[in-house]
Amino acid sequence: MRAHAAEVSAKPALQAVEGLTLLTGLYLAISPWVVGFNGNPLAISNLVTGIALAVLGLGFGSAYERTFGMGWAAAGIGAWAIIAPWAVQHASATTGTIVSNTITGAIAFLLGLVTRAMAARSRRT
Repeated sequence: MRAHAAEVSAKPALQAVEGLTLLTGLYLAISPWVVGFNGNPLAISNLVTGIALAVLGLGFGSAYERTFGMGWAAAGIGAWAIIAPWAVQHASATTGTIVSNTITGAIAFLLGLVTRAMAARSRRT
């Protein structure tokens, strides 16, 4: 099973998904300072969820055989990033926060779905 997981993780498509997941997580973590809402309570949410997504991306890259089933978590983080500007208490949802979180969340959600699909496909083969 580990040999099969190592073979699957060596594919360029999966490596691209791993890298994009890591970069998406890092952007989500630093987005309060990039977009300029670091005084907003949403900044803490983005920092925590961004670090979690980046750690997932690192896990997909370094220990695929143990983390490939966690694509659902990346999709969940993406969904949270999309709704967070309205769900976080006392967060002022400005245009910048909404656009940044929606785009980043959608990318994370899609990457999570792709990871899940690759995991399901690798189990069948």
